[in-house]
Amino acid sequence: MGTSKMVRNSIQTPDGTVLESRHRHDYQYYLDANGKAYIVDGGLDYMRCSAHTDQINTSVFVDDSHEAVREAVTWGAYGINGDQPLKYVKLCDMDTDHIEACLEMQKNMYPQIREAFKNEITHRNENSNEG
Repeated sequence: MGTSKMVRNSIQTPDGTVLESRHRHDYQYYLDANGKAYIVDGGLDYMRCSAHTDQINTSVFVDDSHEAVREAVTWGAYGINGDQPLKYVKLCDMDTDHIEACLEMQKNMYPQIREAFKNEITHRNENSNEG
């Protein structure tokens, strides 16, 4: 599968550490407890990672189950007034109003993230009558 539909670029090292690259050239490096170096890079633009056979690729694609996507996609926000420290929020934990505002205001959003946000709105609408 190509990286054009990737919504999370990440690996897990043998000691359980998760490395995630959030944007292009966001090179993440970690020296695992086993003494090996692990890397991930590329954000949602490309996938580059170490090639050890003991790492787990935990990347997620928009075509994966919606449950996996809504847990994997995060959105960086600075609070409702934009004056708070950057905090990453999972898509499943975002308020519906916030998702809708992002869809309306963020013109340069990755297409696969836009698709995930729209799918989340549809998911919430379809499940709004469940108790």
